[in-house]
Amino acid sequence: MKILARQLTLDLYNCDANRLGDVDEIKNLLRSIPGDKSLTADFLDENHFSIVGASAAGHIALHVYKDLRYVAADIFICNDTDETEELSKVIRKFFRPDKIKSTFLKRGDFGLEREIKPKIKIRVAPLRKVKNAGAKVVKKLVRK
Repeated sequence: MKILARQLTLDLYNCDANRLGDVDEIKNLLRSIPGDKSLTADFLDENHFSIVGASAAGHIALHVYKDLRYVAADIFICNDTDETEELSKVIRKFFRPDKIKSTFLKRGDFGLEREIKPKIKIRVAPLRKVKNAGAKVVKKLVRK
């Protein structure tokens, strides 16, 4: 069944702190993604800003929380040529998070109701897995 659009939301946790402060660098990242888009940046306070890139093919919105080292990204694509996953790779590579939660939605899918549920994936960076395993071992040793 043909869908009207695809939407991918990303929650990026424990991002590289050096990548979160420079709004112009993040704007350049969004400009490097193919397609004509207008970019706007709004500062909600000193630790939280948003950048939105809108085009005829969809939009990309980023909310950056510097003090939390967290980025919320929304990628909405209306055409069949752009892939949301490719765009998410560019964003993930730039911010280098330890943990990612992504949710994929088919927008305008008029298929069966049971097919409407979003697909959710969670990825944890290898270094984070090592830290988590080490913490579990220490907890077990402390209990004994």
